[in-house]
This record gives sequence, structure tokens and C-alpha cells, in this order.
Amino acid sequence: MPRRELFVDPAFYDPNRPIATIEEIRSLNTQRYEMELLSGVLFEDFETKSAVGFLQTAEDDFWVRGHMPGFPLLPGVLMCEVAAQLTGYLANKYDLMSGSLLGLAGLDNIRFRGVVRPGDLLIVQTRMLYCKKMLVAGEFIELVGNEVVCEGIVKGVPLPK
Repeated sequence: MPRRELFVDPAFYDPNRPIATIEEIRSLNTQRYEMELLSGVLFEDFETKSAVGFLQTAEDDFWVRGHMPGFPLLPGVLMCEVAAQLTGYLANKYDLMSGSLLGLAGLDNIRFRGVVRPGDLLIVQTRMLYCKKMLVAGEFIELVGNEVVCEGIVKGVPLPK
């Protein structure tokens, strides 16, 4: 299979220099504690409605002990959650849903193509496909190093506050 084309050239961001830290992410996203899976944002572009974020995994992450002991892997559902949190960050930052709290509406065309192990840096690229009154959708690609490990589409809906 040919390599998937990335949304953002890695030359445009540096994993060691986030443009948004956890504090700014917290001002826009509501996830906390174990479910706070977006470690930082490395790139964002309002014109293309795209962003790059990351999750720095660690040996003591909550999923390590019980998810495949002896060969711990970041669960696929958490890989999708990282993408959803970056998409939500982008939608909230640029007020694409008029200040609504976003909830997960669905996942389409998800493909797991590799593994994420404790200590890996998971890079997530996302770009908005559309933003309607009651639905936002973004496609995403996730990488460890230069390898695509997951891709798909995440959809969000406004939640009642």
C-alpha cells in the first residue's frame, strides 16, 4: 500500500516546541485526569482548518498495566480519542460550533496500521472536512516516527450544557 499523504508537512512543526501547552488545551477542552490525552499542539492553520498535536505516552500510563500485559499497546479507542480531542480543540479554538461543548458522534473509516507502545510519541494530524450547525467532522492521521499507525474520520455534535 502506498504511503498515506500527510495533511501537514512535518517540516512545519517541531515536536519539541509546542505552540499550545496543556494549559491552553484545558481552556478549550474539558477532558481531565486519565482522559486528558492531548499533550500539546504543534501546528494550527485557520485557513486550512488543520492542526497537529501529540500524545507523549509513558511507562506508567493508566492503560499500560492491564492492556495486553507483557506487550502493552495504546488501545485503539484511545488513539481515536486523541484525534477527537485535537478535532475538538480546533473546533473550540476557532468557534466552529458557536461555543458548544462537543461530544463524540461517530467514527468512520478507522484503520489501525501500527502500534503505539509506552514511551512512544504519537503525532496526530487533523483537518476539518465540514462544520454544519449540528455536526463537525475531521479526518485524521496518526504517526509514530514516520509510520502511520491510525487514520480515519471523527465526528462531533454539540452537547447540551
